[in-house]
Amino acid sequence: MIHIYCGDGKGKTTCAVGLAIRMLGANKKVLFAQFFKDGSSSEVEILRSFDNLKYICANSPSIKRFANMTDEEKAKANSYYRELLQDVIQKSEYYDLIVLDEILSTLNYNMVDKDILLNFLNTNKSTKEIVLTGRNPNDALIELADYVSEIKKVKHHFDNGVTARKGIEY
Repeated sequence: MIHIYCGDGKGKTTCAVGLAIRMLGANKKVLFAQFFKDGSSSEVEILRSFDNLKYICANSPSIKRFANMTDEEKAKANSYYRELLQDVIQKSEYYDLIVLDEILSTLNYNMVDKDILLNFLNTNKSTKEIVLTGRNPNDALIELADYVSEIKKVKHHFDNGVTARKGIEY
């Protein structure tokens, strides 16, 4: 089945990590791919310690918010994220759960091919659990999904200029 964790609130990746841990506890295999992240978040270290989990992220020299990227950085990121999605597709047959963390951002910025992603989801939704995280899933993804959970921000310290804290936001 397809799970979407979306919204402007904190906790989308945390939900995906939680489901990955649950699947690992059930002796299932997990492929955890992060888009728009460089592999330095605190959860990555613990995820990499599990034998039944494969962690991958874009091999990009500069991961940053889309709005802060130059045109050259956007072109490079586009290439990296398309390669990462292809890598996920090639490896997917060996896993029970596939997490595509922040894939919705890459889709919203046209950094992955929508048709390739939809084909992958349609081909695998009856045999695998697939998690997509990020903001603003399009109507086609919502229709295709079996679970859609929106995490809504009510209050966040970023709004007061407080930066991300290790172990909490990254």
